[in-house]
Amino acid sequence: MPLALLALAVGAFGIGTTEFVMMGLLPNVADDLHISIPTAGHLVSAYALGVVIGAPLLAAVTARMSRRTVLIGLMALFVLGNALSALAPDHDWLLAARFLSGLPHGAFFGVGAVVATSLVAPERKARSVSLMFLGLTVANIAGVPVATLMGQHLGWRATFLGVSSIGLAAIASLFLLIPHDHTHAPAGGLRGELAALRSLPVWLALGTTVAGFGALFSAYSYVTPMLTDAAGYADSSVTLLLALFGVGATIGNLVGGRLADHSLRGALFGGLTSLAVVLALFPVLMGAEWSAALAVTLLGVAAFVTGSPLQLMVMEKASAAPSLASSANQAAFNMANAGGAWIGGLALAAGFGTTSPAVAGAALAVLGLAVAGVAYAVDRRRVPAGGRERVVASHVPQEAETLHR
Repeated sequence: MPLALLALAVGAFGIGTTEFVMMGLLPNVADDLHISIPTAGHLVSAYALGVVIGAPLLAAVTARMSRRTVLIGLMALFVLGNALSALAPDHDWLLAARFLSGLPHGAFFGVGAVVATSLVAPERKARSVSLMFLGLTVANIAGVPVATLMGQHLGWRATFLGVSSIGLAAIASLFLLIPHDHTHAPAGGLRGELAALRSLPVWLALGTTVAGFGALFSAYSYVTPMLTDAAGYADSSVTLLLALFGVGATIGNLVGGRLADHSLRGALFGGLTSLAVVLALFPVLMGAEWSAALAVTLLGVAAFVTGSPLQLMVMEKASAAPSLASSANQAAFNMANAGGAWIGGLALAAGFGTTSPAVAGAALAVLGLAVAGVAYAVDRRRVPAGGRERVVASHVPQEAETLHR
């Protein structure tokens, strides 16, 4: 695997840290800015809104630019947003800065996935994407806990200055390691990218992402009360248990990338099935401390096995618009975040019990399987008799073909 993937992983590490650290800093921010916890919670929503809006928008407006230049520019915007967060004098400033910080998130992962797959041989494409996503999952193990501790002991502003320094390191890595000659923009430009999105298979792939990761966030958004109220853990133990989720996510991400290189759909269907089973077992597994810890780890594994396959599925279905489609998939991930949390909250509000969000998540995973099944049926109708399913390797960008010729 080329060193350029390390540069993408460093950027992913910084993005993953700033995305999730705000949850742990809400009390500190609320006290410092003299606002309530629910009002501070809008800072989480502002970041997610920035991701949803920025992912397709920035990918579209940069369609004719060198992907290397785009990645460096997106990380510069990331550094600016986090630096402005550290300097925020009040809630409104911080709200705008968090929105700005979220804008480059989806486009970075989207364009980064296209660059990652263009730098490796066809049989390693899924693994290249999983190595980029490795930065995101490792952020949940190391980046978020360290950044949270920094905020608690040095102030929350120090956390965002620290994240900005990670962004600067990512810019230096991208500048030094991403090659100039294999990251050119597609010949079709913006018009070609937009036209390629008028495809039912693309929208079915995006729908699978929304349902599949909505299943994860339906449960994960309420995992703390499950661990404390159902499993009986003390509040002080939750941080360590969430790190177990990060360990599971890292394992699942690496396994999913390897499996998807052998069978893209096999990894996707297997991952969604495993996710549905794990979530359905949550009410039982949350009955004891040891099994609850196992459940949190398995949730990370099962959910992130599908990460690379879903990203590649979208890129395959929109082979003429890989950057825009890949970025749109990142927006779909964040829509899944918001939608899954909302559905899990409905289950709780209806009085179905502390673990009911996990059961709702299992239903969403089954829905994801159904959408993936419809997508498979549509593809079968398009493939000639006796034909074989082609994964994203069949749509190798021209720069990758040149690289490995």
